Amino acid sequence: MKKALLAATAVAASALAASLVVAPAASASGWEWPGRHHDRTSIPFTEAAVTASADGSFALEWNAKGTRHVEIKANGKVVARGGAQGRATVKGLPAADRQWFDFKADHGQGLHLADRRIRLEGAVNFRDVGGHRTADGHWVKMGEVYRSDALDKLTADDLATLQRLRVKTVFDLRTQDERTKDADRVPAGAHYAVADVFAGSGAFQTLPKSPDEAVQAMIGAERSMVGGEGGKKAYAQVLDGLRDDRAHAVLFHCTAGKDRTGWADATLLTALGVPQETVMADYLASNDYRKAANDAILSRLPAPQAAVYKPMLDVRPEYLNAGYDEVKARYGTFDRYLKDGLGIDARELRELKRDLLVG
Repeated sequence: MKKALLAATAVAASALAASLVVAPAASASGWEWPGRHHDRTSIPFTEAAVTASADGSFALEWNAKGTRHVEIKANGKVVARGGAQGRATVKGLPAADRQWFDFKADHGQGLHLADRRIRLEGAVNFRDVGGHRTADGHWVKMGEVYRSDALDKLTADDLATLQRLRVKTVFDLRTQDERTKDADRVPAGAHYAVADVFAGSGAFQTLPKSPDEAVQAMIGAERSMVGGEGGKKAYAQVLDGLRDDRAHAVLFHCTAGKDRTGWADATLLTALGVPQETVMADYLASNDYRKAANDAILSRLPAPQAAVYKPMLDVRPEYLNAGYDEVKARYGTFDRYLKDGLGIDARELRELKRDLLVG
């Protein structure tokens, strides 16, 4: 049980049949982009999201201030219409790996969105890094970068899905022991790269004995991801890989897809200009995606042991904030962390934004 605990700790909807739902109309608000004077080429959506349900339906939400009409298409057919702000439920779309929706307002650029989560048989925390809005009104492209938990249990159907998602580069953030014990299964033709975040750090060499010790261990691990040589090298490798692979999708993962993967995701989104509160919400989503798996683990442990182990299965605001605190303590600003810690200078950051942002 100790080895199992230690390993886990280190992770610590035819278009014709679609139902058209018209959202309640909303009048234009008179709002405009600061300094842009109704720039008709910018993206007017301040909020937009797609959420898939187990019954095959999709919940759509949007807010496009300064517009009068919004139209949403799937598979080339209109599936929802409404005013500047609205919600719609769409049913009856054909099964697909991912169902994409095109959000278009009466002016400005549209958005191409899907549910962030991709349901696989062998992974519970596989999702798209994109679909978030930056502080200056751009949006992170979807279908370009994915994050996940371990890939060792992927089925043949899962691997076929990854191929259709164009995943051609896989970064494994796990330790050597984890990679040896549960070797990755990657799509045929994909480039597999080791980017061991904890290499040489000595993190998680002993198990905590109390819930408080477990919390401190997770905070310490987060700080190590930022300040440790293994973390700096691994995250620099991932960001360089994202810049180099512009034609295909990139995937990074660890064991649970929440801590090491969480900081990789947070680093990328913060670098792209996504507000920290949005980054935090995305980080905490692992608690929802992993709930069933985590509950199953805890149910097999004696209550005292489960109490110690739960903080290591969770993602908590204080964990991610410890990473940001370490950035501030060591580098002063996030831009300095990117430049001095990860070797991403201003030109390279502009390239990354040009490749991964729309609007």
